[in-house]
Amino acid sequence: MAELATIARPYAEALFEASSGDLPATWGWLSALAAAADTPLLLQFAANPKVGADEVFRLMTSVLPQPLPGHGANFLRTVIDNGRLAALPEVARQFHALVNARSGCSDAQIYSAFPIAAGELADLQAVLEKRFARRLETQVHVDPDLIGGVRVVVGDEVLDTSVRARLQQMKAALTA
Repeated sequence: MAELATIARPYAEALFEASSGDLPATWGWLSALAAAADTPLLLQFAANPKVGADEVFRLMTSVLPQPLPGHGANFLRTVIDNGRLAALPEVARQFHALVNARSGCSDAQIYSAFPIAAGELADLQAVLEKRFARRLETQVHVDPDLIGGVRVVVGDEVLDTSVRARLQQMKAALTA
């Protein structure tokens, strides 16, 4: 995994610098490219020595929801020509991290045992933003195994207030 991160870093940084004027639009087409490149069949097709770079480019652009802008097409051609198609999902992750760092924002993954209503989510987001001292972009996932409460992941920080976590803490205390 470290190798992919090392390969992806220069691509992400160069794309970030080149598109600093329109980061949201770049993120839109880059995330679509990353999703397409994360398909094992497409990677297998691209790795076939009988398949040319133009064929891979045509296939990649045909599965996208909208056409690539000129600099997006150039970026994709560079990635394909250098045999780095498998690194595209990591390029997208690093690009997104650079965008978040510039805007002072972080992604927050919220795992809840039950769906969270919009009003409750807004309240929870306000509390979490105060707790983590930064603006958060939240994404909610339902995980019935939590039993109750929430588990929040922001970068490498985890806030686990789920019933499952409390039960595991009690078990550890009782068996120690």
